Amino acid sequence: MTDELVHLEVADAVATVTLDSEHNRNALSRQLVTELGEHLVTADADADVKVVLVRSAGRVFCSGADLSEAAEGGMEEGARAIVALQRQIATAEKPVVVELGGPVRAGGLGIVGAADIVVAAESVTFALTEVRLGLAAAVISLSLLPRLAPREASDVFLTGRTFGAAEAERMGLVTRAVPDDDLGPAVQAVLDDLVKGYPQGLRECKALLNHDLVARIDGLGEEMATLSARLFGSDEAREAMLAFLASRKK
Repeated sequence: MTDELVHLEVADAVATVTLDSEHNRNALSRQLVTELGEHLVTADADADVKVVLVRSAGRVFCSGADLSEAAEGGMEEGARAIVALQRQIATAEKPVVVELGGPVRAGGLGIVGAADIVVAAESVTFALTEVRLGLAAAVISLSLLPRLAPREASDVFLTGRTFGAAEAERMGLVTRAVPDDDLGPAVQAVLDDLVKGYPQGLRECKALLNHDLVARIDGLGEEMATLSARLFGSDEAREAMLAFLASRKK
């Protein structure tokens, strides 16, 4: 499909899922989230696949929510879709590895938080920018808060500041930060190790590791989706989003 925003390729027991929506910096539009979920289902059901790699084309891994869609209102469905996406990653039978070669903002960090192993180039930056738009990192808190110490979470959630891959590694947000030129080999080394595992071993080990995370998503997912939708629909957030979109057009 020429208009496909997410691509799937399978080779050597690895399903590679690539975000490719350059026009909006891989924002979490309805189409991108739907296609990502569909490809994850296909990869997880493929008996020839032992591990799933999620990566991006272009300069940005993910810029967060699609503010053009959000400004139009009705974000409850979108919020539930992000909750479901995090649960899908966490409950997939195959380990999910994320390769970060470009910046990650806001909602995109939900993919990072839900993944099993995350390898980032040292130049990659992160920011939870929701607070600067009158929002809160509600639905992605489901997978992020279990990864972060409380003081670290307070810092990055409340300030909305940008931080780098080395700090993200120290926080536990990413598994490993490596020099940019070493990103490809570092990811390949992880994949090579994972494909040596037996499917049952990988599946059951992952289920043990993610038990509490999945319980958290199931217990709080609907509440966080409702909160997110309410905030996105508020006058304050709508004003902030429209101002941000206007500034990008200048």
